[in-house]
Amino acid sequence: MSAGMLFSTIARLSELTDGQEGDFFVLMTLKEQLKTRDGKPYVRVGFRDGQREVAFPIWCDAPLAEECQGWQVGEFYKIRGVYRETTYGPQIEIRKIRLVNDADRADGFDPEGFQPRSRVEPQEMFDELTSLVVEKIAGRDLRALVLHILMTHRDELLRLPAAARNHHAYRGGWLEHVLSVTRTCIYLAEKYAEAYSDLRPPLDKDLVIAGGVLHDIGKLRELSVGPVGADHTPEGQLIGHVLQGRDMVREAAAECAATGDCRLDAETLLRLEHIIVSHQRLPEWGSPKPPMTPEAVLVHYADDMDAKFQMMYEALAEDTAVGPLTSRNNGLRQRVFRGMRG
Repeated sequence: MSAGMLFSTIARLSELTDGQEGDFFVLMTLKEQLKTRDGKPYVRVGFRDGQREVAFPIWCDAPLAEECQGWQVGEFYKIRGVYRETTYGPQIEIRKIRLVNDADRADGFDPEGFQPRSRVEPQEMFDELTSLVVEKIAGRDLRALVLHILMTHRDELLRLPAAARNHHAYRGGWLEHVLSVTRTCIYLAEKYAEAYSDLRPPLDKDLVIAGGVLHDIGKLRELSVGPVGADHTPEGQLIGHVLQGRDMVREAAAECAATGDCRLDAETLLRLEHIIVSHQRLPEWGSPKPPMTPEAVLVHYADDMDAKFQMMYEALAEDTAVGPLTSRNNGLRQRVFRGMRG
């Protein structure tokens, strides 16, 4: 690497336009040894800052082919390069590259700035979520259980993404997603409780709201957050967040009962557990059971709608394809119509 390379004013990868050359700091997020259909070896590498990620090949006969073998995922680098928008996605034409050093902090390098994050302050979202629990869940015991779980895991939830990829896959993403789902659950619970006042047993609005808050609580055990982003834990791979969420609710209910803070009746706990295990609806999505109560139906659709809409947003915001339709390279795995005028 060019240890003595000199850089001018530092740019941000996410601010570069097509064809612009700049000096910028990046985090390496990907390194794969691959082969083309013809058997030609190459290395696929990925770099990111807080708002943009690029991945591209380095061919075996390229000038950096030997040097890139020493690059490591999770390390920070300083690059001089040209940003390119191509039909294969954004890429970097690297002129020079070296590891970041302590002196780079004077030029604005901050390792905390390389994780994508929610546009809303996590503490602000956490405060709103707990306020909604206090204001909207009328039952004392259920309210106490939900607050106990949130407060016990507060520090982790402030930085937890909602997923490793596809939707809300950034710091604070869990809170952004769950807060949105909870708002929708409140609206749906109030709407359908009024519209179907003769439903027997009556729609339990408290359970809908509690289910909205806790449906993804198992992500705390499914995901681990590192410098490159979130990845699945062994428990996440082998069990998943659905069943682990049910386990966490059971454990918390037992803790609260032991201390006398709350004592949920058996059916309420069963119905809450069912909301959690059924919120993905399909076995191929991770749910062992489909929604079998009115409350579970509302939570499932509130969750699914929020995830799908965020994927739609990301597809439109990040796609670089030319024309009225995006590529299929997005969480939805489909083309999205952006309009005749782009």
